Amino acid sequence: MCGRYAASRSPEDLIVEYEAVDGTDGARLPADFNVAPTVPVHAVRTRVRDGVRELSVLRWGLVPSWAEDARVGSRFINARAETLTAKPAYRSAFARRRCLVPADGWFEWTVRVDRPGKQAYYMTPYDGAGVAFAGLWEVWASGAGRLLTCTIVTTEAIGQLTALHDRMPLVLPAERHAEWLDPEHPDPQSLLAPPPAEFVAGLEVRPVGPEVGNVANTGPGLLHRYDEPAAQTLF
Repeated sequence: MCGRYAASRSPEDLIVEYEAVDGTDGARLPADFNVAPTVPVHAVRTRVRDGVRELSVLRWGLVPSWAEDARVGSRFINARAETLTAKPAYRSAFARRRCLVPADGWFEWTVRVDRPGKQAYYMTPYDGAGVAFAGLWEVWASGAGRLLTCTIVTTEAIGQLTALHDRMPLVLPAERHAEWLDPEHPDPQSLLAPPPAEFVAGLEVRPVGPEVGNVANTGPGLLHRYDEPAAQTLF
């Protein structure tokens, strides 16, 4: 699953990295090393009117177009890859409104075996390149109440990540970005292949401190390696 991640890149850097135009309408999202559901996040999507790749600001937590209340978005922060075509909340978005959600890395928690509680881990590429989550976006309402929202697609964990959780975000390497963003792709189901094993092997799985459990904490110190004598370390 993906319920918390880190995102520190500026809009200017993301526009260059993803070869996109600026569609943020001047919104400046600060660096956030503990991004939580229901907050505004950066996403890269294909603009409907002209097919141009655009950096947008969307709210994390997809609100289906038919929802009566936007608060339902808190239930749709993740979408399971295996059921995208079956779930009414995601079916239309998967067919035509796919996006990329840029991140530095993401967090996961696992139950300790030596004492009560959970240990938090941070997954990020060793080379510092950042990651792109497969996402879906949706439009809810119109006029002044119009809301753009997104969800992050998850898949079965592979490789070293299976020691942490049975799910992981569907992370897409750069060579898969264009086809994921193409609303005219003839076979969207083929886009759901897990990331290559070598990509997952290139992730650092770093134990981090308990402060990341509090969404009020958003600073870069959350990413520092946390080793305590009695802590469980899987990697």
